[in-house]
Amino acid sequence: MKLLLNGASIDAQVTTLADLIVIEGFGGAKIATAVNGTFVPALARVDHILRAGDAVEVLAPMQGG
Repeated sequence: MKLLLNGASIDAQVTTLADLIVIEGFGGAKIATAVNGTFVPALARVDHILRAGDAVEVLAPMQGG
């Protein structure tokens, strides 16, 4: 299915947000996620079903000042 991941179009064969995170290599990282502009907490990713055309944002925390 076609998705937008951090603004880039991808074709992924996944069902859930958790699946997408694993196949895109974010599995072990501390990240924040949003789908279509709505925050999805870590514990909800396994139940969050993705649909074609969804816009997914994956953000890693940054340090600095």
